[in-house]
Amino acid sequence: MTDPDAPQQTPYDRMGGHETFAQIVREFYRGVAGDPELRALYPEEDLGPAEDRLRMFLEQYWGGPKTYSELRGHPRLRMRHVDFAVTPSQRDRWLRHMLAAVETVDLDPQADAALRDYLHRAADMLVNTPELD
Repeated sequence: MTDPDAPQQTPYDRMGGHETFAQIVREFYRGVAGDPELRALYPEEDLGPAEDRLRMFLEQYWGGPKTYSELRGHPRLRMRHVDFAVTPSQRDRWLRHMLAAVETVDLDPQADAALRDYLHRAADMLVNTPELD
């Protein structure tokens, strides 16, 4: 029987907390750094700040610390990406690197499926430009 007074574990906790999300995001940006077309979407020379923002966002989304909102306000993903031409092929590149990064952590099947589903939906939602032929 579960203790009703015990704190409930969040998906963030069940996924492994900070270390899991830090690894996923670190591996993702390693892929971005080696992908010239995707790298062009990141205007900063140093990917470190983008890495920190994505990690904080994912941690907060999955029930971890609220640091992202404390530092940056509401996530407003579409608004924050509107200045970038996100095409279907760039979405696919982003997903390829992100899903490869997810492969580097050991999530239980349910958490893995939930994370992958979210990443697909978020990537689809951010497409804002038709393919530039």
